Amino acid sequence: MVHLIAATTYVPYPSWLNTGDNTWQITAATFVGLMSLPALAVLYASIVPKKWAVNVLAMMFAGFSLVLVAWVLWSYKMGFGATSIGGGVRDGIQTQLTGVGWFKHFFENFVGKPGGITNSVGEQGQAVSAANTIIPFHFPTSSLAYFQFVFAAITPLLFLGSVLGRIKFSAWCLLVPLWSTFVYGVDAFLLWGGGYFAQEGSLDFSGGYVIHMSAGVSGFVAAWVLGPRLLRDRQHALPNNLVMAAVGAGILWLGWNGFNGGDPYYAGASAAAAVVNTNLATATGVLVWMAMDAWLSKSKKPTFLGGVNGMICGLVGITPCAGWVNGRGAIAVGGICTIVVWVAWNYLSKVRPFSKVDDALGVIYTHGIAGFLGGLLLGVFGDPNMIEYGCGHLDAAGQVVNTSQATYLTAHGTCTPFGVEGLMYGPHSAHQLWEQFRAALWVIFWSALVTFILMKLIGLVLRGARYSDEILEVGDLAIHDEEAFPEEAYASRTGGAFALAGLDKGGALPSPEES
Repeated sequence: MVHLIAATTYVPYPSWLNTGDNTWQITAATFVGLMSLPALAVLYASIVPKKWAVNVLAMMFAGFSLVLVAWVLWSYKMGFGATSIGGGVRDGIQTQLTGVGWFKHFFENFVGKPGGITNSVGEQGQAVSAANTIIPFHFPTSSLAYFQFVFAAITPLLFLGSVLGRIKFSAWCLLVPLWSTFVYGVDAFLLWGGGYFAQEGSLDFSGGYVIHMSAGVSGFVAAWVLGPRLLRDRQHALPNNLVMAAVGAGILWLGWNGFNGGDPYYAGASAAAAVVNTNLATATGVLVWMAMDAWLSKSKKPTFLGGVNGMICGLVGITPCAGWVNGRGAIAVGGICTIVVWVAWNYLSKVRPFSKVDDALGVIYTHGIAGFLGGLLLGVFGDPNMIEYGCGHLDAAGQVVNTSQATYLTAHGTCTPFGVEGLMYGPHSAHQLWEQFRAALWVIFWSALVTFILMKLIGLVLRGARYSDEILEVGDLAIHDEEAFPEEAYASRTGGAFALAGLDKGGALPSPEES
């Protein structure tokens, strides 16, 4: 008995867990979470008129929280579960890769079975999903689920930029979990979770389609259903704090290192390449937009907010192809996306239907169009020598050896290195471009249709999804009884958070006798 106890060795993790991969996945997820809170919240709240700053912050924090609760209770498994509702994906295995008609193949690989992950097995068991059929996940479900949650959370927060300044807070709180379930959950499974488009060969490295294009389209449709902001708000849409906007934009940029660097799911060479490519495309976007403002705009002056738009174009454009293009491809993607979006922002916005929809922060341009282009450009600039998953073997100590670039490229037998060949590297490889285009059309269609239906239903339930003009005239004080920049020394309130500070209704401190 004593011998058995002495021979026992306690370990803090199971044999399938790789501590480096697990650590990077959680770290990358935290970077992505910071892109929402505080980065996007601060950025949006700083570039709107000050009477809407608190409303933006409140909807950002509420939206982030709503997605997390829905995610762990049912929607994570819709996007990344091991089994689809139709059974085309079962226990993490794609079962219909050949010999299935497209109709059956599509609908039986449409979305994962909803389910919760809040028990001990759901949080500490090894992650299993058809999202990765090449290499087993080396971390628990909780690592994968949280990493994917922060992606799911930022998507509706992005399209908040289209509808702010008129959507009811209650309407937003209904829209976010419903949209995350019926739009995001479906698209995530189809492209990332091993569903139909993934099986057909469509690719989206980190969310150009599932996140950005979907957010751009959904925001545009929601803004159309809601109608425009007040005329005065549109005519005097001045930022309230460009310095804080720079803080939000900077955190958003660097947080993207986790956004794209975490999506290979392993702390390997592909993650590092994706980070470098992300920053290259982004820097290109900043410089190109500022140059176009300086040379081609009416004022002939570079603008900071223009630079932020270029930053977002570069970030969004490189997202669907970050680990599959080389550095030159990243520069090309950042430049092309920024040029096209700049032209669309300045000229397409004057053409129907864009001229008739009040997309407050232009999400359809910087996210919708840039995401669409980035996904297509993968089919052009994909470099087959940029390997995401390579080949090798384990030595006696369990370490991978023989994984040099030359080994990757000459591997044969059962192991096939995974990279993407675009038209620049294979003139007969137009198939990838076609698969990218098909997936893009689906995401546009599904995002627009379901968003329209949800907005109409929410409007019926709440007897209108937008505030009255009287409330819109006032903004934050009328909706939240708070101001971002109160002008009085002691703002007058009737209760709420100010009551907790010990202030009476007139805003004065209580006397010693009263306290």
